[in-house]
Amino acid sequence: MQIVIIRNFDFTPKQIERLKKLGDVKFYGDSPITKEEWLNIAKEADIICSGNFGLKYNLNKLKNVFITYPFVALDGINIEQLKRNNITLANSPGCNKDAVSEWVISMILNLFRKFPQFIKNNNLPKGEMPEITQSIKNKNITILGKGNIGSRVGKLCETFGMNIVFFERGDNLLEKVKNADMIVNCLSPNEGTVNLLNKNFFFSLKKDSYFITFTKKEIYNSDAMIEALDKNILSGVADDCASEIVGDIYNDYYQKLLKHKKILVTPHIAWSADSSIYNGNEMVIDNIEAWINGCPQNLIE
Repeated sequence: MQIVIIRNFDFTPKQIERLKKLGDVKFYGDSPITKEEWLNIAKEADIICSGNFGLKYNLNKLKNVFITYPFVALDGINIEQLKRNNITLANSPGCNKDAVSEWVISMILNLFRKFPQFIKNNNLPKGEMPEITQSIKNKNITILGKGNIGSRVGKLCETFGMNIVFFERGDNLLEKVKNADMIVNCLSPNEGTVNLLNKNFFFSLKKDSYFITFTKKEIYNSDAMIEALDKNILSGVADDCASEIVGDIYNDYYQKLLKHKKILVTPHIAWSADSSIYNGNEMVIDNIEAWINGCPQNLIE
């Protein structure tokens, strides 16, 4: 099997050893400069491991190949085109669940306990008691979605003594969130979730509740979210700007949220931890092994 790794994925020595047992492996450590260069590298391979770059531009130019990548989402996939070209595509679902769950927990604590305003604070009035903040114990949390990340968040929240409710497909959304002190959006974009969290949703929430999201913004109406903050329905929001480029603090959406004093905003880094890299790489190798053995897994269909 001709296997090409197009990008530096930081495989460990043991992972590289596993890969080399599966076929003739060629590593291209730096991402190709152009989509044409990517295609030139990939066209002779039986198995391709790549990042977003190159894949979304060249999927329709490949045939009879297995492709896998060490992350969860890949935008703009034409499933019918894959079928016509006999391309098998696999992802790494749940590889980021530990890192994203940690981000969620940190945001829950920061919103309730208001740690950011106390860290390196040199403006507290002398002799006055600092603001008493809220413990998260016994708070009601509704987690939207019970997939890899939602389930993990639920287990972590349970250890803090929170009261957990899950919203799943087919449930009454407004009924599930009506008593929530905290709502965590773990939904994936699909026909049933696009614009699900609309103005009616945000304006139905319990007064002084909090909202956390790390998902694509087509799921929630950000203008309605901000309006709910301004009308004191929501007391605070944490948003990882998942629809934007990782680390980009200059895009309009990030800048819009940055200006709001009640929003904790991060530049699409919730997933960004060594555990995500390691888990994703492990799943890529597992996917290749499964495909070679005739039992493909984690397929995009």
